[in-house]
Amino acid sequence: MTVMTAEPTVTLAELTTTAVGGPVGHYVRAETEDQIVAAVKAADEAGQPLLVVGGGSNLLVGDAGFDGTVVHVVTRGIYVDHSSDCAGTLVSVAAGHPWDQVVAWAVENDRVGIEALSGIPGTTGATPVQNVGAYGQEVSQTIARVKVYDREAGRRTSFAFADLKFGYRDSMLKRSTVNGSPRYVVLEVQFQFTHGDLSKPIRYGQLAQHLGVEINQRAPMTAVREAVLALRAGKGMVLDASDRDTYSTGSFFTNPIVEEHQADQMVPPEAPRFPVVDAAGEPVGGRVKLSAAWLIENAGFTKGFGLEATTNSRLNVSGSSVSDGRSSLSTKHTLALTNRGQATSSDMAALARTVRDGVREVFGVELVPEPVTVGMDL
Repeated sequence: MTVMTAEPTVTLAELTTTAVGGPVGHYVRAETEDQIVAAVKAADEAGQPLLVVGGGSNLLVGDAGFDGTVVHVVTRGIYVDHSSDCAGTLVSVAAGHPWDQVVAWAVENDRVGIEALSGIPGTTGATPVQNVGAYGQEVSQTIARVKVYDREAGRRTSFAFADLKFGYRDSMLKRSTVNGSPRYVVLEVQFQFTHGDLSKPIRYGQLAQHLGVEINQRAPMTAVREAVLALRAGKGMVLDASDRDTYSTGSFFTNPIVEEHQADQMVPPEAPRFPVVDAAGEPVGGRVKLSAAWLIENAGFTKGFGLEATTNSRLNVSGSSVSDGRSSLSTKHTLALTNRGQATSSDMAALARTVRDGVREVFGVELVPEPVTVGMDL
């Protein structure tokens, strides 16, 4: 068994979609499950800090870099474990497999449940950690089991759906991660899909409108995937090396969840409010989800804020004063914080703080960052 390694001249900027972050102490490229486990064991036995990286689409690391071992998970594979008309299909996917390839495979093979998660960058192993979601779907709604390496116990094990304790952009896997270093290193994710060529019921208004269907109606899965990709591209949420708006972690802040009576005190009646659902997709009473994008925009932060000649007139803040134009909100979508070409991690953090503090000042709502941050002060 050989662990593939490279010289420690790799930077986190090379491994993340925002393209910021300093040098790596020791870099390991793991192409098999055994290589992942061996690399993690070696780091733990040597007492080195550990950071596990997949697609780097939900990670920001400071300019000083990471003085420890970075395991870059690039395993591949989609395997059908079981399939029947009654029980559906169990499919296991290697942690390093690019997520959107999994969605494309599912749609092409009439496996229902993740079609609205098209275009999300990153790897499959990251999806249960964050309970990735978009356009009315969450990955927890199809996850059956997650295989991991437990660093404390020193062995491989697996967790069933109930063990993972999913929440909104949250899971037991995420809660057991400290400073970006996980107790449980994801090796493989098993999904349970139903069969069909129609999607799950469409629950997101913008997607339903784009498809020309009513809320809770179904649509052809291929049409749903195409619609989601088009909507994401229009917001700069599909990776494109020629588009600086895509040099980001995607949505930087999660949508705040508050008690219904609190929402009435925080935001005006016209502010968007969305139902809160549990990990199985069932409504949760008494709580509502506010739109982080609406809060940001109505706190005075326009698309492109941070670029030269942009200003938040409500708070009297000049955009270029944040980082001299090196970082900005996307010119397509206020929820993405972008690297305009020369940004540092410090520039991204300054922009995040400015937006977060401005929303708190105007609405009294605390925005919570979605990406994992390591060595950064927000």
